[in-house]
Amino acid sequence: MAARKLKPRWGPRKLRAALQRANPKAELPSVGTFALIFKRNGLVVPRRRRHRTPPSSSPLSHAKAPNALWCIDFKGDFLVGKSRCYPLTVTDAFSRYLIACVALPNTRAAGVRRALREVFEQFGLPEAIRSDNGSPFASRAPAGLSELSAWWLKLGIRHERIEPGKPQQNGRHERMHLTLKLDTAMPPCSSMGAQRRAFAHFRREYNALRPHEALHNRVPADFYERSKRMLPDPSWGRDFSYPEDFELVRLRKPGTLYWNGRSALVTSVLRHELLGLQRYRKRWKVYFGPLPLGSLSTAKKKIIFSRKA
Repeated sequence: MAARKLKPRWGPRKLRAALQRANPKAELPSVGTFALIFKRNGLVVPRRRRHRTPPSSSPLSHAKAPNALWCIDFKGDFLVGKSRCYPLTVTDAFSRYLIACVALPNTRAAGVRRALREVFEQFGLPEAIRSDNGSPFASRAPAGLSELSAWWLKLGIRHERIEPGKPQQNGRHERMHLTLKLDTAMPPCSSMGAQRRAFAHFRREYNALRPHEALHNRVPADFYERSKRMLPDPSWGRDFSYPEDFELVRLRKPGTLYWNGRSALVTSVLRHELLGLQRYRKRWKVYFGPLPLGSLSTAKKKIIFSRKA
C-alpha cells in the first residue's frame, strides 16, 4: 500500500512489475490480488468512461530499431509562476524512450533549434522525425518546409508529418504527454527552475523505472541505444551536391531567386540556401537537395515560380 500511495497513478499491473524489477527474488501476489488490496483500502479512484478514438499503430510500424524514428511535439503550454512554459518533447518510437523534455518560453524555431542541437550532440541523429503540421515543424512554404525541417533535411533526417487533425497517428507520443501532464503539471511548479527539475525527474523515472506493458513490463532504457550518426561540423549542415547537368542558384534575402538577369520569389524559409535547377522541356524543375519544390517558367522579361512541377 505504501508503494501505491507513492505512485497513485500506477495501476496494479505496472506497480507489481516495478516492485518485481526492484526485488527480483521476492514472491509477490498476483495482479488481481494487488487490485483487490487497492480497492479494499480505498486506493482506487473510479474513472468516468470516455469515448476514445481507436489507436492506430500504422504510422510507427516501420520503426524497427532505435533511432529509426523520433517523434516530436509540444505538450501545449501552461503558466509557471508569471511565465508561460512550452514543454518540447522528443521520444524514440521503437523503444518509447523519452529523449528530451525541455521547458521553453515559446515555440519559435530558434529556441527549438538550440534545444535540438544539444539533443543531437548527446544522442546522435535519427533517420526520421515525425511531427504534426504546426509551426515550427512545418509551414505553408513549398513542400511544407520550415526553417527547422530544412535544417533536418540538410542533416540527412527525413521529415514525416501526420495527417492534419489526426493526432492518433502519433499515438504513443500523445499517450506519454498525458502521463507527463498528470505527473508534472497538475499543478505546475512555482518557478521555471523547479519545473525543469520536475521534467528531469519525470524523464529519469519514465525511462528507467516505470514499466511499460507494451514493452512486456520492461523499461525504455532496456531497448534504447545512442545513434551512431553524429551531428556533422558545421552543425547547420553543408550545401547539397547536385548532378553536373543542374544549374545552381543561391537564394537571396528574403528568398528571391536571381537567374539570368531575372528574379522570382521562391520562399523566405530557404533564404541563402543553394538550389538546383534541372531543364525539363520548356520549364526548369527546382530542387532543394532531393526535394522538388516546383518549377520555373519564362514569360517575356521575367521568370515565374510555380509549386507545380
